[in-house]
Amino acid sequence: MVHTSGSLVSVGALVGDQARASMLLQLMDGRAYTATELARVAGVTPQTASTHLRRLVEGDLLVAVAQGRHRYHRLASHEVADMLEGILRVADRTPSCTAEASRSMPGLRQARSCYRHLAGVHAVAITDRLLQAGHLVPHQAHWQVSVEGAAFLQELGQPLAELLRLPVTVKPARYCRGCLDCTERRPHLAGLVGEAMLDSFVKNDWLRRVEGRRELRLTQPGREALWTRFGLAT
Repeated sequence: MVHTSGSLVSVGALVGDQARASMLLQLMDGRAYTATELARVAGVTPQTASTHLRRLVEGDLLVAVAQGRHRYHRLASHEVADMLEGILRVADRTPSCTAEASRSMPGLRQARSCYRHLAGVHAVAITDRLLQAGHLVPHQAHWQVSVEGAAFLQELGQPLAELLRLPVTVKPARYCRGCLDCTERRPHLAGLVGEAMLDSFVKNDWLRRVEGRRELRLTQPGREALWTRFGLAT
């Protein structure tokens, strides 16, 4: 594929607007939102939000889905989420930016959704234990789930169990890979396996979503699970 400076400029212009950036960051939680909901996040009117969203859809960064009387918007693909996460990693290299994030959003650093998988301190710690135990085996562009790892992960919840019992029908990197955490600078689990792990943790009530935010709250049952399953004290 041939890339041109024009395509980079086009994407940069879409992401570089404050209101659109706020909307995109909100959509990093993997869920879909209406224009009214995203308008509140961005601090603009619904009409202005609709204009921004139309540009993002036309630029293939978002997709819009009509359901009943409402129209919902979500990120177009995990590649878009990866791009946004990469921009955040570069931005967070600025010391003042990192310090501000640590002061204003300590909960976000502990546990948050990175598109559809788990990120933050807890995600990196869990991933470390899975790698150390040989449950995940790194390759060049993807990770492989070992036989022992599949058995272990299936015990963590229904979404993981259902996924790991099926044959792999997607590219290896889409199925299971590492994603460099933008605050911890070390990899956490991503891909379909990472998404199923987050779904399992939420269904188990080990993690709870915070309305309108990417932050995830660790519950008391979640603390107990991290200790009994991974040997992690919180």
